[in-house]
Amino acid sequence: MADFNDHPTKLNSDPQLASKSQAATREYHARDLLGEKKEATIIHAGEHYRLRITANNKLILTK
Repeated sequence: MADFNDHPTKLNSDPQLASKSQAATREYHARDLLGEKKEATIIHAGEHYRLRITANNKLILTK
């Protein structure tokens, strides 16, 4: 199983600015995209991209 940090992402310490940022940008946890696996395929403009977690627990997106 992938080692995911359960710390919430802090967008901004100012609640008004944070709510504006959240409205403009969607936020996903890697575990929601990958589940129990260490990689997923994302399709964009008909192309397949691979999102994966490395051995050092970093995310990499490759074509």
